[in-house]
Amino acid sequence: MSFTSASFCALLGVTYLVYWGLGRRAQNVLLLAASYLFYSFWDWRFLSLILASSLTDYLVTRALAGTREPAARRGLLALSLMVNLGLLGFFKYFNFFVDSLETALSALGFVVPRLGLEIVLPVGISFYTFQTLGYTIDVYRGDVEARKSVLDVFVFVAFFPQLVAGPIERAGHLLPQFSSRRVFDEAQIADGARQMLWGFFKKIVIADNLAPYVNAAYGDVDGASGSQLVLATVLFAFQIYCDFSGYSDIGIGCARLLGIDLRPNFRLPYFAQSMSEFWRRWHISLSSWLTDYVYAPLTKVRLSWLGWRAKLLGCLFLTFLVSGLWHGAAWTFVAWGALHGSYLVASSLSSRWRRGVVARLRLDSFPGALAVARAGFVFVLVCISYVFFRADSLASAVQVFEKMLVDQDLRALLREALRLKALVAMLLLAEWLQRDRRHVLDLGELPLGAKVVAYNAVVLGIVVLGAFDFQPFIYFQF
Repeated sequence: MSFTSASFCALLGVTYLVYWGLGRRAQNVLLLAASYLFYSFWDWRFLSLILASSLTDYLVTRALAGTREPAARRGLLALSLMVNLGLLGFFKYFNFFVDSLETALSALGFVVPRLGLEIVLPVGISFYTFQTLGYTIDVYRGDVEARKSVLDVFVFVAFFPQLVAGPIERAGHLLPQFSSRRVFDEAQIADGARQMLWGFFKKIVIADNLAPYVNAAYGDVDGASGSQLVLATVLFAFQIYCDFSGYSDIGIGCARLLGIDLRPNFRLPYFAQSMSEFWRRWHISLSSWLTDYVYAPLTKVRLSWLGWRAKLLGCLFLTFLVSGLWHGAAWTFVAWGALHGSYLVASSLSSRWRRGVVARLRLDSFPGALAVARAGFVFVLVCISYVFFRADSLASAVQVFEKMLVDQDLRALLREALRLKALVAMLLLAEWLQRDRRHVLDLGELPLGAKVVAYNAVVLGIVVLGAFDFQPFIYFQF
């Protein structure tokens, strides 16, 4: 069930109308039922996976609450890791590792039988697996208390506004909201509706209009020109941003309609002036999750033969390899993660030199121009990485780069897809003007008449400019 489907709007509408007439516990029962119905629209059989993860971590956290024995606690944590990562690994990575092993053995001259299985990837498994794992790890560390209510924990894992697309919420932020009475707040609900509207605009008007051009170029790399591939890569940067952040806006706004606060997942990432800043603005919930549960534990591993800085940079690089694998079971995603890890390592190693260059050339005398140049450079690096993210294979990615370098037509690049470029320019202008707001349609103290005109303009834009041929959410595959 896509957020842009009529069935989702019907589910949300019925849930909203019933929800505010119920008490806290009944609200949670309704949310759990709506969440499982929402997920079952893809494949009801995969509800068993959510139930398995939820029940495992409920029982593990209750057991953790009842013991202070270090060995027992480590064993309980290991059980949660094995169940959750075992399910994720089987459904998402089994064929990837088997195929990679078969390829390696075949290259060495061995004849190996085909071992791959026909496995369907459950939608959203990477998101809810990380969310429930985070809860167990936080209980193990003593950062949050284990919940006695099985209902609260199950709703926390399956809450439908962020079940399949995030943000990946922390137990310390979301669980207390399910344990407390929600109060009807007209201002919060109105703002949630506005954020949903802006999310629909980004998804239907921008992302789904950019998708056909990007798909045509990357779907026929042999027939596409270098200039078409450059433009398709730039447009893909905005397609994936509007697709993912649009879905996040819809989900966050939807939760606000139900009195639940979800943390933001994007903060204008293409205005970032460094790669580290980009990752503080892009898919924030995943970045912070990987920092706390992958990077931080890696830095505690004793490697006395490495200097502390080499160790930290190595941990950073490994964390981004994990990020690449989280995004997809393919070598293109591994390359994408390795490239971003390399960017951050290079940025750290060159930071003193770069500051020296800026000081010697007195570039800080022109802060506006310097900020634009830095943001542009970061955007170029991100677009280079997107070639691996979007390409069907490593060979295809290499072919894209080759064509970009040797087959350019600047006039064609400037002339092509003017309407799509106008949509991107409109997005950037709107986000820049509203950069200090919660979202673009948070219009603050503007007169009511101006707000009504703005809201109606967005609705009209969706109706007139929207691409209503269904384009699946890109992150469903993760």
